[in-house]
Amino acid sequence: MMTPLRQSLLPCLLAAASMFFSSTSHAAPPPHQGCLSECTPRIGIVSAFGAEADILLVQTQGKREWQVNGNRFTTGTLRGNPVVIVLSGVSMINATMNTQLMLDHFRIERLILSGIAGGVNPANHVGDVVVPERWAMPMEIYWNGDGSTPAACGKPGDIECLGLKLARDADGKPLPAWQAGQESTGMFMRENFVMNADNSPKGEFRFDYVADPRMLAVARGLSLALDQCGPREPKQCVSEPPVLRVGGRAASGTAFLANPAYRSYLYDTLQAEAIDMETAALAHVAYANKIPFIAFRSLSDLAGGNDFKDVGAFFGSGLAETNEAKVTLAFLEAWKKQDQQKK
Repeated sequence: MMTPLRQSLLPCLLAAASMFFSSTSHAAPPPHQGCLSECTPRIGIVSAFGAEADILLVQTQGKREWQVNGNRFTTGTLRGNPVVIVLSGVSMINATMNTQLMLDHFRIERLILSGIAGGVNPANHVGDVVVPERWAMPMEIYWNGDGSTPAACGKPGDIECLGLKLARDADGKPLPAWQAGQESTGMFMRENFVMNADNSPKGEFRFDYVADPRMLAVARGLSLALDQCGPREPKQCVSEPPVLRVGGRAASGTAFLANPAYRSYLYDTLQAEAIDMETAALAHVAYANKIPFIAFRSLSDLAGGNDFKDVGAFFGSGLAETNEAKVTLAFLEAWKKQDQQKK
């Protein structure tokens, strides 16, 4: 039975306990408290599916595996660099989730995405590896009821009262909607809202996510011969020797693009080099966490078309993942050499 004195003290004790737990739960955690490993500064490498990462994993030394929600992260040393490698799974959502999990549980100083992509620029060839300067998400859209410029908040092009913003060209005009045949679909590209420590609490809208200039400079300095034939199907060879191309813009979206008309729209409107389903999502997470990134993408086909010369040589041959891994490894070697020269 509780005495009157204990009854009178109970509210005070509960209030004090509440204040204690409230203050401690909101205290800033020490840096890298959530590290699964020993918190070694690492380069994080993300690939979408098995074949893309396998070549890198085979060459990683001192491998150790960690699991977060069933997702496998492998730490080790690759071309002299401490790394952690994860297979994100295909799609923007998977790339977003696993990139953030990596940043939450390992001490990541830079991010690399290594994989294959569909070509958009018809001047490129199967087997080429592109390293774009910028990544956009053109499938983030405002789908208007007709082909006219959206005017949800009054003036044409103004949709900011909805918490949205249309993507615009260099002259400040909304980028044109995709046209199917002679008619506009009403699908206007949007910018994305993103928050980080620099722009908080207002945040900002962005269309392009820019790769790290220092990492791009190292990529531009690479000189290597890319494979022309796939290791699994050595008789299947592309007619044009693949090359490394650094610069320009590429795109990512939630759709597996199998529509040549939309591919042409992306090239005409954005001058996009390639399209995939992961990189811009990683870039968004990188920007939100203020982590430098770069992406290496080997072209597997011309997205959505059988008119891309040599398309049959790619799938199943292993050429795609061989070339993207080759460039990624060359970059890591050059990156380590640059660091050693600075010391």
